[in-house]
Amino acid sequence: MTLHAITVLGHDRPGIIAETTDKIAGLGLNLEDSTMTLLRGHFAMMLVCEGPADDAEIEQALAPLTADGSLTVTVREVPAERAEAGDGSSWVLSVHGGDRPGIVSAVVAVIAGVGGNITDLTTRLASDFYLLVAEVDLPSGTDVAAVESELSRVAADLGVGVTLRAAETDEL
Repeated sequence: MTLHAITVLGHDRPGIIAETTDKIAGLGLNLEDSTMTLLRGHFAMMLVCEGPADDAEIEQALAPLTADGSLTVTVREVPAERAEAGDGSSWVLSVHGGDRPGIVSAVVAVIAGVGGNITDLTTRLASDFYLLVAEVDLPSGTDVAAVESELSRVAADLGVGVTLRAAETDEL
């Protein structure tokens, strides 16, 4: 079995997810991880699938999605790596305020500076209001109060608000 990363990008329209996942299932691929969003009217989806098909077979099966030129599809084999559960803690980072360049880079640098890992990040701009929401894993032993203090300092320099709160555990 081979693991594949598949991206589908382009102008949004109804049915993209249904068509893509139908083609993937038709190849006997198991959809293991996925994310999809709209970015200013443009569709963006990333999938990780496992199965017996090779990259060329997947590209050929997904080719009808790209026929009209409104979508692009990329497929590449990726190594099968299972992330080990860390002994750290999960947090939700929120930033909100007036839009300006450098918000993301400044805030995520604080997380990276303590060895934290951002596992999901979403931003939205509505008029001049900017919102960032990130899921963050902090290593065990991290001085969370110090991280919050540094985030507050960076946010004040940027003229935005920031919060860091413990994430609720998902029970599967």
